[in-house]
Amino acid sequence: MRLFAAVLPPAPAIEELAAEVAQLKKLPAAGRLRWTGRDSWHFTLAFYGEVPEETVPELSERLARAAHRRDPYELRIAGGGRFSDRVVWAGADGDRPAMRILADAASAAARRAGLAMDEEHRPYTPHLTLARNRIPNLDLRPYASALKDFAGTSWTVGDLALVCSHPPVPGVAGKQPRYETVGSWPLGH
Repeated sequence: MRLFAAVLPPAPAIEELAAEVAQLKKLPAAGRLRWTGRDSWHFTLAFYGEVPEETVPELSERLARAAHRRDPYELRIAGGGRFSDRVVWAGADGDRPAMRILADAASAAARRAGLAMDEEHRPYTPHLTLARNRIPNLDLRPYASALKDFAGTSWTVGDLALVCSHPPVPGVAGKQPRYETVGSWPLGH
């Protein structure tokens, strides 16, 4: 199973972002990008990759403990940017330190469950992937600039989710991965 830990925004936050993305899709060359669907928008906390099925119960138990030890926190989808000329993303505002701590806890839970985790210490950048680019020399700066002032409504993050990524069928143009929540644990309970 291809798994990751995530924060899943509530429906009202997704709707606000969808309205913003509709505007982005009106920008020149937007049709050349591969846009992600609203049902795939999430903040990845820790990516686990392929996880043996027999490891999932222990990983789930450890994620439940990690969630129990963290308090709910405020977050909103806000701003955005780009990763080079490859990805357009929406960002997060609010208690980002609490989100970083939750991300670290999700990684630690995986290590304790026996999963090898990337130990590279890079700054955690909470983001929702909105579009991917595979066209050389397509400038993504206008999209990042258009997202700069976006600010959605705050909500309280109350759960840590374990999500399974089902890759698209190879060779079928336009197909996106499908995400399935396989577990969710309340924060602070």
